[in-house]
Amino acid sequence: MKLVPLGDRVVLKQLVAEETTKSGIVLPGQTKEKPQQAEVVAVGPGGNVDGKEVVMQVSVGDKVIYSKYSGTEVELEEEEYIVVRQNDILAVIK
Repeated sequence: MKLVPLGDRVVLKQLVAEETTKSGIVLPGQTKEKPQQAEVVAVGPGGNVDGKEVVMQVSVGDKVIYSKYSGTEVELEEEEYIVVRQNDILAVIK
């Protein structure tokens, strides 16, 4: 099975959180906050969305930073994904 986003939606797979800080302190699982960094897994076609022409600016494989409280979390075949609108993506990591 495969997720195919519609309109201006993008499917993201969250990157793994750091287990230790730069100074070497190990973070317990409860205190770790999910990072807002993810990899683009699938991109919708764009087109005319809500009466406006939308051109998709991200592509599969891009590493991105997205808004903290955006999107819908989905689990498919024991993998977790986040479906967000392109507007919720703040930056592409180069």
